[in-house]
Amino acid sequence: MAVVSTPVESVLVAQYQIGLSQTGSPVLRQKSFPGIKTDAADQDIYDVAAVLFDLLDYPLIAVRRDDRFELTDE
Repeated sequence: MAVVSTPVESVLVAQYQIGLSQTGSPVLRQKSFPGIKTDAADQDIYDVAAVLFDLLDYPLIAVRRDDRFELTDE
């Protein structure tokens, strides 16, 4: 039997720096933005994250895309 993979949703996950610890290490946080269209281009997702964090005082460290799929037995 074949398994069919159907895209369900994508999530943009942005990692950013909120400051430095007392020892000088970066303090990082991440924010998830669900509801991204599954057919959205990677470049578009990255560009949206970059524009959003340009509006904030926190530097963007990394951008991740988490795709979620439903697996069904055909």
